Amino acid sequence: MRMQLRRLTRLTNAFSKKLLHLKAAVALHFAWYNFVRVHKTLRVTPAMEAGIANHVWRVTELFA
Repeated sequence: MRMQLRRLTRLTNAFSKKLLHLKAAVALHFAWYNFVRVHKTLRVTPAMEAGIANHVWRVTELFA
């Protein structure tokens, strides 16, 4: 997670100075990871594997 979410590595410009911004970035990352990103080993998203979603979401669906 730290390699994908650069806010967790303090030495970058994306470091969150406010806790609210960090929480929002982490929540958005987990939603993208579970609903949008197709995993190589599963060949589907984790949400589809768990039966929560029935299709791969687009980023626009995630924001809506």
